[in-house]
Amino acid sequence: MESLMMILIGVLVTVGTYLVLSRNLIRVILGTAVLSHAVHLLILTMGGLKKGAVPLLSQSEGPFTDALPQALILTAIVISFATTAFLLVLAYRTYKTNGSDDLQELRGMSDE
Repeated sequence: MESLMMILIGVLVTVGTYLVLSRNLIRVILGTAVLSHAVHLLILTMGGLKKGAVPLLSQSEGPFTDALPQALILTAIVISFATTAFLLVLAYRTYKTNGSDDLQELRGMSDE
């Protein structure tokens, strides 16, 4: 199961990197969102299932899940959602002001 998750993480990182390297501003923002989801899955996969005794006295031995990676992921999801929403609003405002979302045009460089 972990190898399947690692393949999915690799695909998400590849897609996110491709989108970030695009000239379109919306694709760059979506690329950062996809990369943040890849990091969330990586943290979740690395947290994994623990073996041995549960850290509670009244419970029996067996596999258990550590709650710390889940808490970190939840915090990261909220932060990445807020950042993505803010970047989308900035992109919308940039498009309304300049009439384009092409990064080369926004930099003022012409095709030579």
